[in-house]
Amino acid sequence: MTETVQPAAETENGSGQLSLGTAAARKLATTTKTVPQMQGITPRYLLRQLPWVQAAGAVYRVNRRLTYTVGDGRIEFTNVGSRVQVIPAELGELSLLSGFTDESVLTALADRFVQREFAAGDMLVEAGQPAAEVLLLAHGKANKVGEGKYGDEAVLGSLADGDHFGGHTLAVEDSRWEYGVKAVTPCIVLSLTRQAFQEVAGRSDALRAQVETFLSAPRAAQNKHGEAEIDLASGHGGEVELPGTFVDYDLGPREYELAAAQTLLRVHSRVADLYNNPMNQTEQQVRLTIEALRERQEYDLINNADFGLLNNADLKQRIPTRTGPPTPDDLDELLSRRRQSKFFLAHPKAIAAFGRECSRRGIYPSTTVVDGRPMQAWRGVPLLPCDKIPINDDNTTSILVLRTGEDNGGVIGLHHAGIPDEVQPSVSVRFMGISSKAILSYLVSIYYSVAVLVPDALGVLEQVELGR
Repeated sequence: MTETVQPAAETENGSGQLSLGTAAARKLATTTKTVPQMQGITPRYLLRQLPWVQAAGAVYRVNRRLTYTVGDGRIEFTNVGSRVQVIPAELGELSLLSGFTDESVLTALADRFVQREFAAGDMLVEAGQPAAEVLLLAHGKANKVGEGKYGDEAVLGSLADGDHFGGHTLAVEDSRWEYGVKAVTPCIVLSLTRQAFQEVAGRSDALRAQVETFLSAPRAAQNKHGEAEIDLASGHGGEVELPGTFVDYDLGPREYELAAAQTLLRVHSRVADLYNNPMNQTEQQVRLTIEALRERQEYDLINNADFGLLNNADLKQRIPTRTGPPTPDDLDELLSRRRQSKFFLAHPKAIAAFGRECSRRGIYPSTTVVDGRPMQAWRGVPLLPCDKIPINDDNTTSILVLRTGEDNGGVIGLHHAGIPDEVQPSVSVRFMGISSKAILSYLVSIYYSVAVLVPDALGVLEQVELGR
């Protein structure tokens, strides 16, 4: 018969434990702990890569040469179901109607626009054909096409939502299309014929006067950037009369005022007095609050309606993608429009989409080092991630490219260092007192803005599709 032997632990006590457990031991031990962590902290590459300039007096003025920009903006539309209409006041973006404010006449013109739809690959207009209408691209993408040097079709530029062409044809007889326009995606177009325009003009003295002023107004000499021309002479010999000139300035320069992000941090005095070992509770509260304000700062630098980069990019520096996803061709187009591009700024999903396009073509982008870290680059320009760039409801986003620096006429950050109770440049933590409930209050403030010194310092690739 086999004898059963009981474990020694069970014979000594019912729990089977022979030594002090870790749960009990921790009651007498000090744990090793981290400072409070925060998931919302991002690399904030934009804040780190922008050169920061002191804005004395909290205002920074950008003086530029005089630039003539008449009716080159984008037009907005409204829609009810599938029916699209142009907003009458938006017709002032047409060069012919620039400065015209008669609402009744603009409404009459808007009512005469006819909606037309085109499939991908259709020609909206043919180069060389008679032009007798203005076309507004309400939705979709299209390419300006012409004949290349060797007889093939060449893409001259791209058009996207809100763009327009042919406005001059309403006032100029016997004009022809200088280029063709081909739909890349399904397009919704609103068209107004010269005949419909003249019907409205026949009943409006103000509109007829607007057309006469447009046709008779002298065209100021401009360079290719729209700036007032500087008269020069070169290649001459002997004693010739040299042209006199001067550099004209913009009489209404843009002024950037510093914005503020603030919050009131509250800490109970009991916590500040009794729970400061091994780390100071107030310091950690302030640290995390400043991190949150820095995140808001970067968000505003990109999205703020007044000074944000997405809203302040020049219309001529905004281009749509050629086919939808971000391709090497699209990034090349961005780079070709400016000098000394410093970096791209894109949502991480957009960078992944660009990587997929490169892989599909068998292209392997190079890498470069930014702040000691290897980063993906295109043509030597790093692609820096930024999750503050919004993704739209249709799963599209934008990619920015920046030239930076005050000396380069680029993009610069604005701040005001040296403020009272400063803990970081342009960041202050000011003690506000103790309430009757023994709560300490601190006003945490950060001041900032961003300025684009020359329009071509900032470019935006729009309607970047992420789902392909």
